[in-house]
Amino acid sequence: MARILIIEDSNDLAFGLRNNLEIEGHEIDIAADGRQGLDRARTGVHDLVILDLMIPIIDGYRVLHTLREENIETPVLILSAKNEETDKVRGFRLGADDYVTKPFGLLELIARVERLLQRAAGFAPAQPTELEFGDLRIDMIGQQVYREGRAVRLRPREYDLLVALARRAGQVISRDELLREVWEHPVTISTRTVDAHIVELRRQIEKDPAHPRHIVTVPKVGYRFNN
Repeated sequence: MARILIIEDSNDLAFGLRNNLEIEGHEIDIAADGRQGLDRARTGVHDLVILDLMIPIIDGYRVLHTLREENIETPVLILSAKNEETDKVRGFRLGADDYVTKPFGLLELIARVERLLQRAAGFAPAQPTELEFGDLRIDMIGQQVYREGRAVRLRPREYDLLVALARRAGQVISRDELLREVWEHPVTISTRTVDAHIVELRRQIEKDPAHPRHIVTVPKVGYRFNN
């Protein structure tokens, strides 16, 4: 169980998040404005902060900036309707650990919460040494990919992208999330870079790149890796 602080001025959203995260076994505190949220976050008793940006009195950017200025390293997940790339980059520069835009999928949000909590606790689940999907096999130790038993030559970034997708087979992964995981979200990289690498990756691992079996596009969101 973790203790999570939600800083959100929408009562309905805060109540919904509280109910669902309590079902997952967490203890939830709620603050309805930035000043109250900042005061509670300063106590250091929380394992995670879920922070809206457009909150009254003190906005979310200032709350985050102040926390990091005061060396409070509690993980912060921004949950905001501000979905421009500049908004996200600003949030990460200020020290956010993740950024989810509204509207959002509840299951995805819960998964991101659990991931941040695991990372903060220093817990890393045992990783498989090999992943296999039909005619495709990924050797995690040798960092080699095989299709129909034959080695596939991938560039390092292509391999990292494939592994990021394959490890979460069946899940929809956004372009922004892939940027953070594979490219560590440098400001100079755009989501088009992800698309370009996906095209090349499909050419290497798919029998019919025009009709991919494994790496499927989810319109307006990102990609899903299928078995």
